[in-house]
Amino acid sequence: MPIYKQENSSFWYVDILDPGGKRIRRSTGTADEKSAQEFHDRLKGDLWRITRLDEKAVRSFNEAALRWLKEKSHKRSIHGDKIKLRKLRPFFEKIKLHQITGEHCRSAVNEATQASSSTKNRYLALLRAILRMAEKEWTWIDKAPHVSLYKEKKRRIRWLRPVEAQRLIGFLPPHLVPIVRFALATGLRKTNIYSLRWDQIDMQRHVAWVHPDEAKAGRAIGIPLNQTAIDALRSQIGKHHEVVFTYRGKPIKGASNVGFYKACDLAGIKDFRFHDLRHTWASWLIQSGVGLAELQELGGWESVEMVRRYAHLAPDHLHKHSKHIDDVMSYSCHTPDLEKEKQVA
Repeated sequence: MPIYKQENSSFWYVDILDPGGKRIRRSTGTADEKSAQEFHDRLKGDLWRITRLDEKAVRSFNEAALRWLKEKSHKRSIHGDKIKLRKLRPFFEKIKLHQITGEHCRSAVNEATQASSSTKNRYLALLRAILRMAEKEWTWIDKAPHVSLYKEKKRRIRWLRPVEAQRLIGFLPPHLVPIVRFALATGLRKTNIYSLRWDQIDMQRHVAWVHPDEAKAGRAIGIPLNQTAIDALRSQIGKHHEVVFTYRGKPIKGASNVGFYKACDLAGIKDFRFHDLRHTWASWLIQSGVGLAELQELGGWESVEMVRRYAHLAPDHLHKHSKHIDDVMSYSCHTPDLEKEKQVA
């Protein structure tokens, strides 16, 4: 029977053999018998063209999204991909995968989120990656469309001077004091600090480490612990057997920033986030003469390009090069021709 109904289902189903002898059973998605028969005939014709004429199967965006999530399930950011695709999928329901253009992608992203250009670019980059996979790896489409990104504004680096940092610490609730001190001492990201365990720390050697699966760049980070960091850790000894930083004796999970922002307000510090403590740490090191390569390694950044944004804070290392002009100017002012001109005058 080409079409049939299953028990306890109002939809019609198809049961056909493709030209290669493979049996295909699937729902038609309709309770109307005539529409179901049309679906059957269309599907049978598509299967014949794919097999006999070597045509590509007509794929949907939904199929591509599901395959992407399955093949990329190991990604650390896969949860973010799921959220984005859940918002984007409704905008591609009436269009086939091979029909999607760059303009479709931009329109869908603009409808899905009203966030900043940088956030929209993350959506667009995901769409571009999926469409390229559909072309290069899966051969589902002949050509992936060009998906252009929005121009992003370069944001300034927000950091505190030491006196501001001390003032902020003075207004923090007690449980945040060692956390903020540790952040300023090590430059670790908030998630790595809140999830830090005692088995990641060697107090005798004054080192700690973040495992690759816990690091944003996906590679291990070794953290040399200065005295400020050691003091912050010692203040936490005995509070919990596994995690380092706690609130009322329990691990901090999904911590609120209310206490931190309230302290910022009381200290008169505006436009400052917890992540800016990392910027502050990096800025202090750069201004103390630490090189970009060393800062990259200390902070666990993926590339040196990501730390160049701090370079403008430390022009001192360029002074020795700029002094070459002094030598040139000094030489030009004492050439024989100039000396003769002075004597004639």
